[in-house]
Amino acid sequence: MNDQNRNLILATLLSFAVIMTWTLMFPPEEIAVDPAAQVATQSVDPTVPLADPATSAATAPGATEDPTITVARVPIETPELTGSISMLGGRIDDLALTDYRETLDDGAPIVRLLRPVGEEDAYFATFGWTATEGIDPAAVPGPDTIWSVESGDRLTPSTPVTLVWDNGAGQIFRTEISVDDRFMFSFAQSIENIGEAAVTARPYGIVRRHGEPSDAKRFFILHEGLVRMSDGELEETTYRNIPDYVFDERERTLAERIEVQQSGWIGYTDHYWMTTLIPQAGTPFRSTSKYFEARDLYQVEAVMPPSLVAAGQTATVTTRLFAGAKEWEAIRDYEEQGGVERFLDSIDWGWFFFLTKPIFWLLHTLNIYIGNMGWSILALTLILKALVLPLAYKSYVSMARMKELQPEMEKLKERAGDDRQAMQQGMMKLYKENKVNPAAGCLPILLQIPIFFSLYKVIFVTIELRHAPWIGWIDDLSAPDPSSIINLFGLLPYAAPDPGSILSLIFIGVLPILLGVSMWMQQKLNPAPTDPTQQMIFAWMPWVFMFMLGGFASGLVLYWIANNIITFVQQYAIMRSHGAKPDVFGNIKSGLKRKKADAESKPDK
Repeated sequence: MNDQNRNLILATLLSFAVIMTWTLMFPPEEIAVDPAAQVATQSVDPTVPLADPATSAATAPGATEDPTITVARVPIETPELTGSISMLGGRIDDLALTDYRETLDDGAPIVRLLRPVGEEDAYFATFGWTATEGIDPAAVPGPDTIWSVESGDRLTPSTPVTLVWDNGAGQIFRTEISVDDRFMFSFAQSIENIGEAAVTARPYGIVRRHGEPSDAKRFFILHEGLVRMSDGELEETTYRNIPDYVFDERERTLAERIEVQQSGWIGYTDHYWMTTLIPQAGTPFRSTSKYFEARDLYQVEAVMPPSLVAAGQTATVTTRLFAGAKEWEAIRDYEEQGGVERFLDSIDWGWFFFLTKPIFWLLHTLNIYIGNMGWSILALTLILKALVLPLAYKSYVSMARMKELQPEMEKLKERAGDDRQAMQQGMMKLYKENKVNPAAGCLPILLQIPIFFSLYKVIFVTIELRHAPWIGWIDDLSAPDPSSIINLFGLLPYAAPDPGSILSLIFIGVLPILLGVSMWMQQKLNPAPTDPTQQMIFAWMPWVFMFMLGGFASGLVLYWIANNIITFVQQYAIMRSHGAKPDVFGNIKSGLKRKKADAESKPDK
């Protein structure tokens, strides 16, 4: 077998093996919890009695969490959000994203992020206080307190809303809620002490989720569940792993807490959406993740330090809440301008983050100028191929020189006969004298593997690719090609198989077929190997990849097609410039003749 064919087979098989391994055999590593590092939830902290939501009945789900309770609501109206605030606990438990719909179907409902108790996938955020000193635990507002509106009839970016609750014991609690024009809420919690003695209480924020979301993808390449930043340390824990933390018999919960000293945030992330508590930077807080096993409730808490409020004084603590879409620009601005440390890491960049981050930045920048993600992917492919062109140039030059050495290789094979050692030594001498690197042909393809996986990650996890159209029938680059052979690509009055079904992987669309053809044409730059086994591998390889990648995102298949075409042009031009003349059509004809000869040589049964 000539060396360029061997290199191509080796690189293709390696690509195939890596893809299959990535897809099937290596789910994310289970996070082992170190018992020595666990912090058990105390039944009662003797130094701070009932001041911690982890030990306070005010923040544990109870009988008062009754969906039949009817309370007033304040509407939320922003350019990106719509919903309402419930006076029960001052909860944000009704929130939808006006710019995003569940599907591409006409009239599809907009995406709902938060839902009140009583509905499927109930999910809400609430803020309150726990008593520390000088105040009765029942005299502080909790998740089930009925608040009143002191000012504001609707929450908009220009009109905040203030909620008020008087405990009748000398303290008036207020929460001023504001929101920007994207996805960030701000909760300014205050205590006005009109009593005669000082009081101390801790403000907190809670995000509570009733069970794992029903629409969770549960796909290992995507993180869904707890996401937390604690003094620069990122933690991602899936829903299934959250209950692995310490069991607390008093609370009947599984809880894990971290004392954050400078800055951090904690919340839950879905595929494209996130709800996150963000205490003020520079303020220590307790970051806690809980799972209430008996009722299948997930809860995160941000508990701030105690506030001492003297008689006649007021204390205010401000906490932010991000609730919305994980748009790269919005999250970047909150990090760079809003001071939310490493907030961009809330997007799941994966193992190849050092590639996925710059690749997405480049793709996003191209889309700003081009205005279409499909054409931006093609432009991205051109740029990436230009970046690796020096390496590809050396590789193709080496392949051209190896092709020139073919006559001498054949003579060497005749002289060596069955002496493999002599053959190997002769080949090495021949390569050295002619300054040829036989492994150079694999390098460009090997470099493409991490780029391929990084782009796969970018297309799969970033919301900017969600429902992004290209041309014609490709109306969602994050989904597989919706066309199908089964209905002659829309010419017959039959519906195509649902994307992701077994039939859709068999009756593939236009883009996967173009992928197979482009790989097949790339093979024909070199003559087929003479060995029958190698011939069979070459013959099947493009079509195996065609069906294997048929269910991948259209954007990824589009990238691979463009990559194959550019590679074909580069290799053809570089090899011709160095004297080698790839006979593509001749290789196709010889392959067909060989198949015909093989068929005629088989004995009749």
